Amino acid sequence: MVAALSRSDVEHVAHLARLGMTPAELDRLEGQLNQILDRYAKLAELDTDAIPPTAQTIELENILRDDVATPSLPQDRVLANAPAHEGDYIVVPPILGGDAS
Repeated sequence: MVAALSRSDVEHVAHLARLGMTPAELDRLEGQLNQILDRYAKLAELDTDAIPPTAQTIELENILRDDVATPSLPQDRVLANAPAHEGDYIVVPPILGGDAS
């Protein structure tokens, strides 16, 4: 059986994850994490020696096309589709503070 996490272990993990948690939330998290560990302990009891290691449970297939370089749109057509532009550049609203100019 896997050792259970103590309340101080859970508080430490919450601190490392920068989670501000109430005592009730810590109690619930402690129970949930210990349930996960208990279930993992059950899985660890299984004999997996005959099972080959795998990273995927199903075969993956690349459905993307090959990346082929093609000519780009002319700059004047790109700028014509932009909502706003200054000279040769597209003007976009700021994303971190400030007002759009």
